[in-house]
Amino acid sequence: MNEIESLNKPAAAKTLFDKVWDAHAITVKDDAWTLLHIDRMLLHDLSGNNALTALEQRGLSVRHPELSFSTPDHAVSSAPGRTGETYPGGAKLWAGLKARSSTQGIRFYDTGEIGHGIVHVMGPELGIVLPGSTLVCGDSHTCTNGALGALAFGIGASELVHALATQTLWQQKPKTLRVTFDGPLQEGVTAKDLVLYLIGKLGAKAGTGYAVEYAGSTVRALDIEARLTLCNLSIELGAKVGMIAPDDSTYAYLEGRERAPRDALFDLAVEHWRTLPSDSGAVFDSEVHIDTSVIKPMITWGTSPEHVIAIDGAAPDPACAPDDKHRAAWRDALDYMGLAAGQKLEGTPVDWVFIGSCTNSRLSDLRSAAAVIRGQHVAEGVHAWVVPGSETVKRDAEAEGLDRIFTAAGFEWREPGCSMCVAANGEIVPPGARSISTTNRNFVGRQGPGARTHLASPQSAAAAAITGVITDARKHHHG
Repeated sequence: MNEIESLNKPAAAKTLFDKVWDAHAITVKDDAWTLLHIDRMLLHDLSGNNALTALEQRGLSVRHPELSFSTPDHAVSSAPGRTGETYPGGAKLWAGLKARSSTQGIRFYDTGEIGHGIVHVMGPELGIVLPGSTLVCGDSHTCTNGALGALAFGIGASELVHALATQTLWQQKPKTLRVTFDGPLQEGVTAKDLVLYLIGKLGAKAGTGYAVEYAGSTVRALDIEARLTLCNLSIELGAKVGMIAPDDSTYAYLEGRERAPRDALFDLAVEHWRTLPSDSGAVFDSEVHIDTSVIKPMITWGTSPEHVIAIDGAAPDPACAPDDKHRAAWRDALDYMGLAAGQKLEGTPVDWVFIGSCTNSRLSDLRSAAAVIRGQHVAEGVHAWVVPGSETVKRDAEAEGLDRIFTAAGFEWREPGCSMCVAANGEIVPPGARSISTTNRNFVGRQGPGARTHLASPQSAAAAAITGVITDARKHHHG
């Protein structure tokens, strides 16, 4: 083939993931490792603090401090009026992240200021995360940010040190999986239900070794906050990366945000972002098609996100498990959760309700929960908390009067942070207590030693708070 012909040859069709990956590949080793350029880094009070400390101990500095952003979220108290020092166990971490960010020239978003929040909530909100960019953080739920068309993933401690020192990272290229959701959403079905259904169908390891792209008419119709929820649980499917192609909803969401390009630069950026979606002929290593119309509101019954059923369903019988391994896991999960094989979940008494976390703490989540509880009161004996995902969410919610709806109903309205999702700040569900939680993990002890966690949508959590039992929010009508 002569040179003229090769120049005119059409480029092979590529996936969104491949376009972003290839644009950031600096060098490829023959053993499939690629050195990627990292555009942005987010740091929080646990892993971020550790990485900056390790860097300091080695006498290294941050290569591009202007590309990193830090905020304390995991170990700060969410008590009203708190400071970074309110929770004694996290005070040192808060102070350390603040001091080290300052030393290295990294922008630190402190408690109480606009920009502070759960690291995966404030990133998109500030426009730090952009389509076609690479973003890392020492936290597995970094995959949330892929909802904006970014290649975003969580990394380990030594990787974070490497990325801070060099603004690059060695990675092995994953395979690609496209999950296409098509069809209308039933009433009361949310992005949280879509992704729990998917994990239940495929299993919690199905995404291991893959970068997932979520596509289809259902996904296109979701607003950006719902897309963030969908991508958030990619890691619960086993995938480090979950992405959604950018579109007009994405561009409208990003326009005018603090760290997003402005004016003529924004228009130029959008022009580039429009080239990112997967080409029509792009081939994925694996494809999954989901009929959205059959999905009901979902709730977990066990101790893995794959232990999930429709809210009107029953816990499975280990005797019906596909193999011995599943049989043992199901039996252990039922024992831990205090449930019987074949037991319907509806009507089961609950002790705690937690609405928050990087999964479901955005303004739209709080609106949907408030709509369920408006004019009613939390059932006797139920502790119900709302923890906004960021200072911006909190202020926006208060401007709409959502905080008053929650407090009038007997919920505690708290300060932004991870709070009871990961219980790293002393805020825990007591041993043996049953919690309906809008979080992403129901592992043994995740919300506190012996805590029994059911993952659900904000609507389902709100309905449980009002009725005092696991309730299908669609059947629960306002008093």
